[in-house]
Amino acid sequence: MSYQPVPTVRRRRLGSALRRLRTEAGMTLGAAADALNAAEHGSAHARHWTAPKLSRIENANATLRTAEVTTLLRAYAVDDADVRAALEVLARDAAKRGWWQTYRGVVAPAYADYIALESDAESVRDYAPLVLPGLLQTPDYARETIAAHTVTRDKAEIDALAEVRLARQAVLTRPAAPLKLWAVIHEATLRRRFTGRPAIMTAQLRRLLEVAAWPTVTLQVMPIDAAPNPGDAGAFTLVGFRGPMPDVVTQENVCGPTYVEGADDVHVFADAFGRIVDSALSAEATVALIAGLAGDGAVPSGRHRTRGSRPDQNDTSEQA
Repeated sequence: MSYQPVPTVRRRRLGSALRRLRTEAGMTLGAAADALNAAEHGSAHARHWTAPKLSRIENANATLRTAEVTTLLRAYAVDDADVRAALEVLARDAAKRGWWQTYRGVVAPAYADYIALESDAESVRDYAPLVLPGLLQTPDYARETIAAHTVTRDKAEIDALAEVRLARQAVLTRPAAPLKLWAVIHEATLRRRFTGRPAIMTAQLRRLLEVAAWPTVTLQVMPIDAAPNPGDAGAFTLVGFRGPMPDVVTQENVCGPTYVEGADDVHVFADAFGRIVDSALSAEATVALIAGLAGDGAVPSGRHRTRGSRPDQNDTSEQA
């Protein structure tokens, strides 16, 4: 399967947001171009706006300067300061090289797109039934799982991919607005062992205990004895953004991540995540279980396993 790396994911998101704002303003492409030309008439910096040009912008086939985004938002009567700031930042960053581009020889374009999304995100909600989320992995766990899941990579490439996975974790501790992470992990994932190397999983479990104490991280475990729930359909990740940017769902497969961006479809996944949370252990019971598996405490029996509670879908401050 071929994958076209251009346009960038940031440019696609910007174009999609501008299309939505134009539509909400009740403007066709032609009407928007006329309004823009009228507003800039006589200006020394006037640009010639056309419907085809706006179409190229909205379809991510043309670049935009920050000043041009400001002009478009003014024409669409967007007064919300947060919306304006979010889109202006997105335009400014669209042409920037991400740190992951240093690894472009081993990072597939689809994976690079995901890293860009994650880097811009405000929150991530992750259901992980088989492998721990990359944002929570230790170096040894990352290296071992990457090696186990690939048949075409040599040791140098595996080491490079492990470096990328660990570098992604910087979003959890960035000084300005750390990423909020809410991860539900299946108990079977925590009970897996690396043959002949038990210390890998012990260190990984203790890393989970460390991160679980962070105020921006919520961990829950889906117990082995849980009733059937939407998590049975497989892993998925909900990536959330500030301002006008809609959430995006990613699902991993053998060809790399695939994306779900339609609002109705994303809502289905958000509801599924809420039901998964309902079926999982509470954060407190999760910590007790992980501590027991790590040898740092007793594993709670079934009768002490308090279930979690569904996140408030209207309160994104806790949805990570």
